Amino acid sequence: MPAIDVIFFDVDGTLLDATKDIVNAMNYSLRCVGFPEKPYDEIVSYIGTGVKDLISQSLGSRDEALVDKCAELYSCYYTKHPADEAKLYPHVRETLEYLKDKTKVILTNRYSNLADSALKSLGIREYFEEVIGGDDRKCLKPSPCILDPYISRHGLDKDKALIIGDMAMDIEAGKNLNIKTCWVTYGLGRPEDIKPLKPDFIIDDMEELEEIVKQQL
Repeated sequence: MPAIDVIFFDVDGTLLDATKDIVNAMNYSLRCVGFPEKPYDEIVSYIGTGVKDLISQSLGSRDEALVDKCAELYSCYYTKHPADEAKLYPHVRETLEYLKDKTKVILTNRYSNLADSALKSLGIREYFEEVIGGDDRKCLKPSPCILDPYISRHGLDKDKALIIGDMAMDIEAGKNLNIKTCWVTYGLGRPEDIKPLKPDFIIDDMEELEEIVKQQL
């Protein structure tokens, strides 16, 4: 296999556990619009498919004006509290340091500014060349169009690219882009959803990514 030159990283469930901060921001916005708070596990089950989908599912409504208002409240709260309780998964920082000579890009369905804030607060933003977020609701993972702007600016040798994430949509995005895929088992994704997709690599700890990259040299 050709050497891996570019690695696309998911955020939530891959680099960091921010579920408590996301739930806090979601429940704050629900309270502000007069809706009851939702249980932690319910909100967590909605994470991954973009901010507006998280909000509409938590609201139980797809009323566009209400969702937009709630999204503004959510974003405002989260910007002020990007990492109150968030934490990096084991060996994330060490692995990013090991891979410092590789091009690393964030590819998330979060809004890019919210991902940026969390990464800065946890001290790892400097490792990434770019943060590509789900700001365009019509272009989220697993659609390959989320990478179109990056490809038009930088080009992409797909034989030398890898995406790493914890959910089915990350692996599907990689398959749709025709790049190598890596599933982390410790995140939010369910094995029964992901194993049938046959990711190229499966790891239980981020430090195992180092060995994968070595093998491609």
